[in-house]
Amino acid sequence: MSSTLVTGARPLGGEAADVLVRDGMIAAVGRVPAAERDGDTEVVDADGLVLLPGLVDLHTHLREPGREDAETVASGSAAAAVGGFTAVLAMANTSPVTDTAEAALRVLELGRSCGLVDVQPVGAVTKGIEGHELAELGLMARSRARVRVFSDDGHCVADARVMRRALEYVKAFGGVVSQHAQDPTLAGREACCDESELSGRLGLPGWPGIAEETIVSRDVMLARHTGSRVHVAHVSTAGTVEVVRWAKAQGIAVTAEVTPHHLLLTSDLLAGYDPVYKVNPPLRPAEDVEALRAALADGTIDAVATDHAPHARHDKEHAFVDAAFGMLGLETALPVVSEVMVRSGLLDWAGVARVMSSAPARIAGLDGHGQGLQVGSPANLVLVDPDRATTIDAAASVSLSRNNPYDGRTLTGAVVGTWLRGRRTASEGRPLLAEEAWA
Repeated sequence: MSSTLVTGARPLGGEAADVLVRDGMIAAVGRVPAAERDGDTEVVDADGLVLLPGLVDLHTHLREPGREDAETVASGSAAAAVGGFTAVLAMANTSPVTDTAEAALRVLELGRSCGLVDVQPVGAVTKGIEGHELAELGLMARSRARVRVFSDDGHCVADARVMRRALEYVKAFGGVVSQHAQDPTLAGREACCDESELSGRLGLPGWPGIAEETIVSRDVMLARHTGSRVHVAHVSTAGTVEVVRWAKAQGIAVTAEVTPHHLLLTSDLLAGYDPVYKVNPPLRPAEDVEALRAALADGTIDAVATDHAPHARHDKEHAFVDAAFGMLGLETALPVVSEVMVRSGLLDWAGVARVMSSAPARIAGLDGHGQGLQVGSPANLVLVDPDRATTIDAAASVSLSRNNPYDGRTLTGAVVGTWLRGRRTASEGRPLLAEEAWA
């Protein structure tokens, strides 16, 4: 029998309590009598720290198979554990694409072999994420991988007929389609900067917010027509917030996520042409950022998702228009949310648990995650020091890539430890796995 006693922690930021973990489950919460401990109990002094349920990321790019020079399932799992995550949804735009049951099972097994987080594959909506013909949605759903989230992320399912069919198909097994909302006729693949006076002055192809808002508007109407579930990935504009808010008021089954970088960073940063800030959708002006924060606080936006997008140095270090889209996010997500949402008073720690654990687990249909800190729940836990300030060092990342937009910034709120089903997977910024397995 293995057991761990976390003493003096503040579950969900509330009153201090002890939490006893036994055989991977939460066995007691409150004042734990000495008689409950056995001789092998590991005691963790957590006086003043905040204890949360393990974080769940709806939107992670692990790059394996195909681009193991940028990230592997092992290195991405290590970054996730360090960041306080106990489950991640691995996006389908790998090479080959995760558009078959066999491909989904391979990702699932790679995750299990690492054992640091639960890696749940996302299935592609269309074959090859080309937007034309539906992928093996049913076979992926019925496989041992039990795929429930489908996305062509990186590409928009622009054909309304294909999107309608996908929504109709996934409804049969309670699945959800996660849309990368980017109308290609309004914002093509070359679009890389919020369309504004700034994009004109910089000479960068503009990516107007209306390209996101028109697709989201269309998709919520398709969700209403089909009675199915649609999820909006990486919301970036105030206009999209208004569409989602209206759709929820109508009872349409829509959910939405926002990334940490869209909560903190603004389009002004692009003035220096630094490709580390090139992301899709692009960074937006301060007024959009404020709308996203408010929408996350009031529940219009359901969840925070990292869109962790590692890139090898030779793919990122180009002129801005030629550099790859994307930035790292797993290791810094919680400090960013702590900085912009908790320290500002927009969310308390129970709110953080809602948007980074229970809501994403519910959207993804993940068993055993996001269940809170009740007796009898799996001991998926993250311990946070809410007052610790850390200066981010991109070189210290356990990811294989270094495209970290927060390098040199000081953020408050640090992950101290992570447990997956009672087994500690990370401690003080390092994964508990042999370095050769992830470096």
